[in-house]
Amino acid sequence: MARLLSIDFGKKRTGIAVSDDFQIIASGLTTVDTEQLLPFLKDYFQKENVERVIIGEPKRLNNEPSEVVPILNSFIEKFSQSFPTMPVERIDERFTSKMAFQTMIDSGLKKKQRQNKALIDEIAATIILQDYMRK
Repeated sequence: MARLLSIDFGKKRTGIAVSDDFQIIASGLTTVDTEQLLPFLKDYFQKENVERVIIGEPKRLNNEPSEVVPILNSFIEKFSQSFPTMPVERIDERFTSKMAFQTMIDSGLKKKQRQNKALIDEIAATIILQDYMRK
């Protein structure tokens, strides 16, 4: 088997999480500047065997796409051109950032650590991957 990789896409930063090779455990990998996302993924795919990419689909509470969706769609188009054989799946990511923040509180992180937005994005990507793996 190979790893799954999930992306919590943002305008400025993108959180990334991966599974183990057996697709049992989801772990946060890192957060990268969104401008550097494609080069980061190219490097990562050369080092690791990734089977599929799961991208969080940002939606509003009323199920309408959020304002980030056009930027995300542009990224997915570039991604598909760069990695034509890599399957991409989208999954609803509503509430993942709030869940990530609550996870930080539940983990006992101090207030200063909880203000780290990059860590929130990485945890949100992990939650997206966990949700996908449960299905």
